Amino acid sequence: MPEITMPKLSDTMTEGTLLRWCKEKGEAVRTGDLLAEIETDKATMEMEAFDDGILAELYVQAGEKVTVGAPIALILGKDEKRESSSQKTASSLSLPTSSVATTVPPTITSPSSRQAIASSFKKPSPYLKASPLARKIAAERGLLLETIAGRGTGPGGRIVAADVLQVPLGSFIGGGIESSGIAPILPTPISDNPEVEIPLSGMRQVIAQRLLASKTHIPHFYLSLQVDAAPMMTFRREFNATGNKVTFNDIILLATARAAVKEPRINAAFGPSSILQYKNVHLCVAIALEEGLVTPVIRNAQEKSLLEISAAVKDLATRAREKKLKPEEFSGGTITVSNLGAYGIDQFCAIVNPPQAAILAIGAIVKQPVVNKEEQIVIGHRLSITLSGDHRVIDGAVAAEYLRALKIYLESPTRLLVPTA
Repeated sequence: MPEITMPKLSDTMTEGTLLRWCKEKGEAVRTGDLLAEIETDKATMEMEAFDDGILAELYVQAGEKVTVGAPIALILGKDEKRESSSQKTASSLSLPTSSVATTVPPTITSPSSRQAIASSFKKPSPYLKASPLARKIAAERGLLLETIAGRGTGPGGRIVAADVLQVPLGSFIGGGIESSGIAPILPTPISDNPEVEIPLSGMRQVIAQRLLASKTHIPHFYLSLQVDAAPMMTFRREFNATGNKVTFNDIILLATARAAVKEPRINAAFGPSSILQYKNVHLCVAIALEEGLVTPVIRNAQEKSLLEISAAVKDLATRAREKKLKPEEFSGGTITVSNLGAYGIDQFCAIVNPPQAAILAIGAIVKQPVVNKEEQIVIGHRLSITLSGDHRVIDGAVAAEYLRALKIYLESPTRLLVPTA
């Protein structure tokens, strides 16, 4: 009697919205049949059946949110009867559509009130298999157990204390508020300023959790430099004249990956007891969607050609906007690039994307007066790049060496046409 549960379809998924059922109650299903469409914090996924039988019960209605691991349907085999204890109602399984913050009174007047509000952010799902000690440790450390669902090492995949203790503090993505020891600052009503409540999407909730955890747990530092963009502009014009079209962002992305090969200490993460330095550069590309920001991954970016990078970015961006990216395309990144140059932003600082150690913020190419080799003031084209680093993993000198390598590639872009060894 297989009970279908809400699957974990992305590394940051703690709940999903069941968009629609593709089978009706009482309908026969076979292994591989499409059962439902699930919307995660990042994409819309198709869920297939893993057993043959009859779809005997639908616990959740279309449009409802459900915690990862919670039952959503029941499939019975031929002549198999349903157990009464397995009958559940959708109301007991679905999550409220509004965020925790919108259900809390806006005014916090006492320490006990603040403690109650903070504790409301860290209640794990009762359907998640976890030992009492694991739940206690997770609550104390500010970790949502849903973020490690499916990785339990106890009997039947149960999460035990050791599983929680192995999660690095800097990679916690669900408990930034409570683990910081600071109660959330909630808005108070403004009598002469009516507001419109916009429910938090799953994507926006995850963005809030991850970035708060990043700024809470990761000691950021920032280095900026300017690149002479004239050689890159000439290179792109000549390259595109051959019939192959690339963007400035394509050039920057490949240069980012190649520079990480020259300075591999930047391509790393902070582990429980060591620094993890990666051999391959899995490059995260920040893509802005209407609901928020996603960072799909170009794997082994250092081995790709400029045209391959360009094709990969176009494909990822298109499928991200259509919410058709696969879970594995969001995981395993080792360094991120965020480019706001197209929005006219000259310079900015980005927040490190945990558990990575560095993110690059790329501004626009701007005209400005510069002094040339002949000490003459002329009009030049400059590109501002700011690196945000995790100081636990990399030091200023390492980041500076990396930026120097990146600058060499961008000011001599023909080097990018030579494959890596």
